[in-house]
Amino acid sequence: MKGSTLLSSDPTNLIITGVGGQGNVLASRMIGEMLSQRGLQVTIGETFGASQRGGSVMSHLRVSSESSFSPQIPKGRAHIVVSLEPAEAVRVLKEYGNPEVRVICNSRPIHPIGVISGEQTYPSMEDLKKWIGSLSSEAWFIDATEAAIRLGNPILGNIVSVGALAGTKILPLDRAGLAAVLERKMSPDKVRVNLTAFDIGVTMIHSQQHL
Repeated sequence: MKGSTLLSSDPTNLIITGVGGQGNVLASRMIGEMLSQRGLQVTIGETFGASQRGGSVMSHLRVSSESSFSPQIPKGRAHIVVSLEPAEAVRVLKEYGNPEVRVICNSRPIHPIGVISGEQTYPSMEDLKKWIGSLSSEAWFIDATEAAIRLGNPILGNIVSVGALAGTKILPLDRAGLAAVLERKMSPDKVRVNLTAFDIGVTMIHSQQHL
């Protein structure tokens, strides 16, 4: 099916943020391919922090049924933020958030070198949740990293988060669409574990929606 009925806003502006090494770029590319398979137009823009591993990474995805938009989302115009690291969610929301934005946030922090060395402090998760909640209309917190570790590879937290996004139904993402993308890129055993990670993310969102 093609058309505006797939999107509640056209374009729909999605930001995926995290730090280097979390698979942020791979997640954005997979989401882009999944949406393209549905007949939607997707433009992707990426920004990287000071270092490829450990620095901030942010991907902008602009999704439309009809037109191609510039890859840079205007300030204050994000509809959805998927954050693989909680402090990065606050950073992005300050710049791109608005009263209607919705957030999916991995609750496992990654401390920068300044925090590890004792030169900086990292906010408590309680404070981060409060700030994210105040900067958004709806926020889901999931421990994607813990689920990924149980599957044998912490980087699978990115696919858990893609599953969580699918579980919200904000965008037309589903298991079959991911399977089609994965099967073009990966061996069958890797396809299986990635689909399991996706399923876990969907379940995490559904469990919170049914509370």
